[in-house]
Amino acid sequence: MDRKEITIALAGNPNSGKTTVFNNLTGARQQVGNWPGVTVERKEGRHNYLGYNIRVVDLPGVYSLTAYAPDEVIARNFIVDQKPDAVVDIIDASNLERNLYLTVQIMEMGVPLIIALNMMDMAEAKSHKIDIKALAQETGAPVVPMVASRNQGTEELLREIIKLTDTDSSNPFRMYYGQEIENEITKLEEIISKNHPSNKYPPRWLAIKLLEEDEEILKKFQEADDCLTKRS
Repeated sequence: MDRKEITIALAGNPNSGKTTVFNNLTGARQQVGNWPGVTVERKEGRHNYLGYNIRVVDLPGVYSLTAYAPDEVIARNFIVDQKPDAVVDIIDASNLERNLYLTVQIMEMGVPLIIALNMMDMAEAKSHKIDIKALAQETGAPVVPMVASRNQGTEELLREIIKLTDTDSSNPFRMYYGQEIENEITKLEEIISKNHPSNKYPPRWLAIKLLEEDEEILKKFQEADDCLTKRS
């Protein structure tokens, strides 16, 4: 029987345990190289699970998806261009607030997302109590508690990956930035949707990046001599 092919991307802050999760998923079935055009290491592996051939791409460890560093550009371009079936965001549960900044940026891209809440043992050692159910409700994403260093939670993560990819769902999350900023986002969204209906980036995400003066996004519109960059 042919195995169904799915692709997942592992994202996360540096030192979140992302490499350990990757190793737990792929074992010896790994390939290491560089991302095209840069010296940043690229790791990819495979895992066969319940009739699924899961391709696992380990994105560079980043704190955000802005355009300030090559690692950040690589991570977000892979999500946008390659459209993985799911993004697994590895979070250090003992530093939840710091790690959730990247989570929000991934959610704003509207991609299918799973939160892997790693290092739960360290969070417990610090007497941190995390309401898993509430976190899942607030983010609209499945949350899997893990201790990757002990290979705990890997099976549960695999089940959520299959469940999510079988439902073919995207994340409906929207961060509210206050009425004044939301008004400007809406105006830019309307212009983008009207003039760039086939753009591979979500209009709302593009609008936010234009307001942030994201260098790469500004460049894309400047190359097209677009009025959006003059407006923003």
